[in-house]
Amino acid sequence: MSTGSFFKVLLIIILFSSKASAELTIEITRGVDNPTQIAVVPIQLDEVLPSVDISAVVAEDLLRSGLFEAMPRANMLSNPDDAKQVYFRDWRIVGMEYLVVGKATRQADQRIQVTFSLLEVPGERRLFTQVVQGTDNELRDIAHYISDKVFEAITGIRGAFSTRLAYVTATPGGGGLTFRLMVSDADGARERLMLESREPIMSPNWSPDGKELVYVSFETGRPAIFRQRLMGAQREQLTNFRGLNGAPAWSPDGRSLALVLSKDGNPEIYSYNLATKKFTRLTRHFSIDTEPNWTPDGKAIVFTSDRGGSPQIYKLQISSGKIERLTYTGSYNARPRLAPDGRTMVMVHRNKGVFHIASQDLVTGDLRVLTSTSLDESPTVAPNGAMLLYSTKVGDKGVLAAVSIDAGVKYLLPSRQGDVREPAWSPFLR
Repeated sequence: MSTGSFFKVLLIIILFSSKASAELTIEITRGVDNPTQIAVVPIQLDEVLPSVDISAVVAEDLLRSGLFEAMPRANMLSNPDDAKQVYFRDWRIVGMEYLVVGKATRQADQRIQVTFSLLEVPGERRLFTQVVQGTDNELRDIAHYISDKVFEAITGIRGAFSTRLAYVTATPGGGGLTFRLMVSDADGARERLMLESREPIMSPNWSPDGKELVYVSFETGRPAIFRQRLMGAQREQLTNFRGLNGAPAWSPDGRSLALVLSKDGNPEIYSYNLATKKFTRLTRHFSIDTEPNWTPDGKAIVFTSDRGGSPQIYKLQISSGKIERLTYTGSYNARPRLAPDGRTMVMVHRNKGVFHIASQDLVTGDLRVLTSTSLDESPTVAPNGAMLLYSTKVGDKGVLAAVSIDAGVKYLLPSRQGDVREPAWSPFLR
């Protein structure tokens, strides 16, 4: 990433479709040293596996967190579907700490009901039993729901397996690249093509309810910001000023956007009220101000600026207009994103000429480099604050990578076709 790419114009869009052939794959590269041992017993429907193997999805979710090691099915001596059928001694002998059991039944309305339990093996006790229902098309949703509940019960951290990802793929062909804006489950499954263009696509950003994306498109002959619903593909053009219209970021309450406009000269940070359609200029400086992102309470914006001579991160208080510099370590810090606690900030940080993803404690000021890959960019934080995604290079291919905030867990999400870039992690979905 060069200083020029730091100020690059954002492009985007054109075609909506319901699905695409390529999917992300998961390659876990590092987990914790002593992962929690768990067995997820196959959940069957009418004595056969349902169309989606619910238990396999749960096991894969937990494995992907890096905190768990799931017992292979071939090693299971029994397949209980209820806590009353469990002989804890057998599972304790093989080293299991937790056990997930459950059964699925077809209801009169044809919905599938899954009853599942989490059992603690050493204490020989049931931690909880829950019931969840859904249609045949919602079996992956049911699986991710189970994963969330199990993960939270064991770790104390809300699970984020039911969230979604937006990202961009770039596939060669026809004498150039085809760019596609994709949306998928957090594990890369059920990938959907949202936008397609022969021009680059960048910086998707989720609405707080997870039902819309904002982006920038050059389809009008100049960069313009659009919002688009995921269902139905309704679109609305929000800007059409001369110069730069870029980097839209939704406010936590869903009422405003922060964005970058150069209509008055230099690129500056503005807010845009989605109801009144009013723009309010927030920064006034001869430097370039860009890449705004809201604090979780919606009272401030962090952004990147070269007003100090090199790209650094600043914080703007909306009510007072007060601006303070947040980063001092290193000559380059950009693309700030805040964890839900509002205290941890992740960013692109240049260290010895190499671009990595780093986190900074905004209370102590401590900065920690989280990645060991190179050309790392575009960090996005999971809504539970436990993991972050970013784009990087492996060989000559662009891939997505994930790392935990403590840098203890890492995995890759390469695409089976082309490069992957510009990830955006959705909020929790209601």
